[in-house]
Amino acid sequence: MINSEILKSEEYDFLRTDPHLGNRVIMLGLGGSLAYGTNVETSDIDLRGVALDRPEALLGFDQFEQLQVQEPDSVIYSFRKIVKLLLSCNPNCVEMLGLKPEHYLYIDDIGRELLANRSLFLSKRAIQTFGGFADAQLRRLQNALARDRMPQEEKEKHVLNSLRNAMHFVETEYADFDNGSIRLYTDRAVNPDLVSEVFMDVDLKHYPLRDYCDIWNALRSVVRDYNQLNKRNRKKDDAHLDKHAMHLLRLFMTGIDLLEQGEIITYREKEHDLLMDVRNGRYRTSDGLYSKEFYSILEGYETRYHEAAQHTRLPDEPDMEKVEAFVIGINRKALSR
Repeated sequence: MINSEILKSEEYDFLRTDPHLGNRVIMLGLGGSLAYGTNVETSDIDLRGVALDRPEALLGFDQFEQLQVQEPDSVIYSFRKIVKLLLSCNPNCVEMLGLKPEHYLYIDDIGRELLANRSLFLSKRAIQTFGGFADAQLRRLQNALARDRMPQEEKEKHVLNSLRNAMHFVETEYADFDNGSIRLYTDRAVNPDLVSEVFMDVDLKHYPLRDYCDIWNALRSVVRDYNQLNKRNRKKDDAHLDKHAMHLLRLFMTGIDLLEQGEIITYREKEHDLLMDVRNGRYRTSDGLYSKEFYSILEGYETRYHEAAQHTRLPDEPDMEKVEAFVIGINRKALSR
């Protein structure tokens, strides 16, 4: 039974009444700032969880994947859906398997079995997902600031980092094609309105058009975001911007641990003071931008992340035979529950 004191309140009745949840729930834990250790007095309780698929989903036509509730902020995934997300190393889902023990508000034997087998889902796919999430966080942050007041060379450097993440680290993954190469770099600008800009050297022969289109679309998406109007989004106050900046660093920290140690460490105790300083606006300047010190810290984590990506011992891909055997075992238990 789901009997945590927090979950006994009426607002969490959906856990007991929804036909896809109830006794099919195997795990419920904290999400968001409370899970990361970066909460403040006004932080809400975010709930994340997993429920076994019903027989109707495993054998019939039931298409349930997740239940999302706005108030209180809660997302409960079906086991089948969480497996797919974990195999892609989705950061929001991977973090669910690295909570502090006391942050699991409910967990049964099958939930503990999932935790015990979390290494099955970890692979080099995390390089792209954690890097991509961090890149998206940076772009949201910079789009919310008056980027025309940022040093142009500094912005162009981050454009290049975003492009590399979008292409799954071009220099390591796409540097040597069988029939050519692609290289991205910054240099003195040709555009008279810029000091520096990103350039690319392309030499491709007999290259699959669809793959090229995928690369081009990824690059275009990044450039389009950076070329949007450089006006501050007034709907985002300083506190929200600082929260974005904090989560940007946190994603790199979590990703580095994952790549270097193969461990999921959601609660950032070691870096707590730094993250809270960022959240509390210590690294903001009088004109509302972020200080050189902040970007130096960010660059340090980006560099370490790229190095960890190059030397990680994580497998290229998950061992799907082992994953399948694990999933089949869990689903057999699901049918009898």
